[in-house]
Amino acid sequence: MDLEQLRHFLKVAELRNFTRAADLVGLSQPALSRSIARLETELGQPVFERQSRHLTLTEAGELLLGRAQQILALVEDTQLEIGDDGQSGRVRVAAIPTIAPFFLPELLKRFRAGFPHASVIVQEDTTDKLLQKLSDGEVDVAIMARPFEARSLDIEDLFEEELLLVLPTDHPLCGKPQIRIGDIESLPFVLLGEAHCLTDNVLSFCRHKAFQPLAIERTSQLATVQELVSLNHGVSLIPAMAQQLDTSPSRTYRSLSGTRPTRKIVMVSNPHRFQSRLKQGFQQLLRSCSQSSPPGRLTARPGDCRP
Repeated sequence: MDLEQLRHFLKVAELRNFTRAADLVGLSQPALSRSIARLETELGQPVFERQSRHLTLTEAGELLLGRAQQILALVEDTQLEIGDDGQSGRVRVAAIPTIAPFFLPELLKRFRAGFPHASVIVQEDTTDKLLQKLSDGEVDVAIMARPFEARSLDIEDLFEEELLLVLPTDHPLCGKPQIRIGDIESLPFVLLGEAHCLTDNVLSFCRHKAFQPLAIERTSQLATVQELVSLNHGVSLIPAMAQQLDTSPSRTYRSLSGTRPTRKIVMVSNPHRFQSRLKQGFQQLLRSCSQSSPPGRLTARPGDCRP
């Protein structure tokens, strides 16, 4: 067997569909089928159970799946280690949707200035999917928010960020000098879907304050949450980094009095993969950008980064 056969096998195993896998690996469906057939001939048994509308791994396929992932990861790490000069190469960076559009642009700008010969591949996805990609070696560094569980990954705290109450500009609470928890307990909330950890942050804070927010709408995009608030569908709690880029006159952001709701932003990586000097350089820049928040503030502003 060769490495291309293993890559073909992994793609089919991931998608459980020969046609879609063929499109992604750049082969015709018959060519991909022949590649898998040759692999099965060399192994002496099938790796897939082929049914009319369903494709599953055989026992041999399950064994090969883990070994193929290990083999290809070892090959990739070896190539990276041999060519690792700390200045060129590739780093794969990911972030959750409530961080990526607000924090990444300035960070990537600084990285390109300091490492002009390196390339960056950016991914944006939900927490669960990014954790899987880190474990599989598809991502080098991810910027995420607690809470989540990841026993086999390295998690490093970067900074704590305030969650701000966002209101329509004509809301009665906008005229109050201080807004307390009791002022918002009975208000309808617009939240992100359950796949987003920001919703966990909001609900956890509310439960700690002994109330359950009435979530009348859930969306998949933070921008949609903001627009629905503008249209008087409800209120919400939004990361401060999102507020700093919001120029809409139809929304107002306020800190809650007393204990403010926050989220902890973290850097996550896989300690079992090769730690290239380029990756370490990116991580150090990320730490620098995160630590440059003005004293006394919970938020780290993207524009305050220093290389």
